[in-house]
Amino acid sequence: MSAAATPREPAIRTWDGAEDGLPLVVEAVARSADALRSWIASHHEWVQDRLLAHGAILFRGFEVFDAPAFERVARAVDDHLQNEYLGTSPRNALTDYVFTASELPPFYPIPQHCEMSFTAHPPHKLFFCCLVEPAAGSGETPLADFRKVLRALDPELVKRFEEKGLRIVRNYSGPGGGGRFDLWKLKRWDEMFLTTDRAAVEAKCRAEGFEPVWTAGGGLRLVSTQPIVRRHPITGEPVWHNHSTTFHVSQAAGEYARIQRLRPSLRHFALWQLARALGALQRRKPADERAMHCTWADGSEIPDADMEAVRDAVWQHLVIVPWRRGDVVAIDNFAVAHGRLPYRGPRNIAVAWA
Repeated sequence: MSAAATPREPAIRTWDGAEDGLPLVVEAVARSADALRSWIASHHEWVQDRLLAHGAILFRGFEVFDAPAFERVARAVDDHLQNEYLGTSPRNALTDYVFTASELPPFYPIPQHCEMSFTAHPPHKLFFCCLVEPAAGSGETPLADFRKVLRALDPELVKRFEEKGLRIVRNYSGPGGGGRFDLWKLKRWDEMFLTTDRAAVEAKCRAEGFEPVWTAGGGLRLVSTQPIVRRHPITGEPVWHNHSTTFHVSQAAGEYARIQRLRPSLRHFALWQLARALGALQRRKPADERAMHCTWADGSEIPDADMEAVRDAVWQHLVIVPWRRGDVVAIDNFAVAHGRLPYRGPRNIAVAWA
């Protein structure tokens, strides 16, 4: 743990117990959101260097209590915020560039992933802000350094993934259709593309490398491939940078099994068993008809054992930091993944990206 910089500067330290300081913690002296924004602006190069080295920075103890203040802080780190979202989680806009992190039910875990890694141009940076602090021991947004995850994986497994390739299938209902009864059906295609114009949707799909297939009942199937390993655009480091553990049919049960080991409870055990049962029902459908799934590039199934090995490596590198109101986390999206642990009660985490 490093010492505070100067009496007039925020305290700088690494997160207790986290290997190689993920995340780096910058703790407040002057607490206002504007003080944080000004400090970042005057230390911009230092912030960029530390974000690159550590993969994530947690700004703690500052009074960043609403979406506009969060947007100003995020812009101090990177002024190129974006607002096009092609991911699967339902989100609500808080400003033009700040959204709720996810409107998925609170009992549902979100596995580790680099934001929109399956798109042609994923965000370079991701920002979270805690507007409403969840109950202790729940609702955290864990981090995992996917550079280290790649190094931890069996080279033969990585070789197999790279040689066989990754094919992703997502099925969306259309305007006025679908619903939220199926945990895997997250939103409609018009909600994702923000239009009902099929020609505009098809043009966007071509730009992103998605193959659009219009299905019965006004639905849309998106089929795509993505790299397994990407090189960091600045450092050139190889990174496990794909959505396999998000889209594979085994993922929900695999996450709940580990959550049950982390925080044993009857509730988590019951959700684990429910996820196993629902996953078994999904497996009865052809791969291309499942709400979302991934296979090898030739359409054959990725063995559950391979996905378990990936999940083991991810969870071995998981860093779980409890949220405090006003926390802002800046993440290098080409190096560090994030997720969400289940929670009960109030919780409001905002997100922005650049």
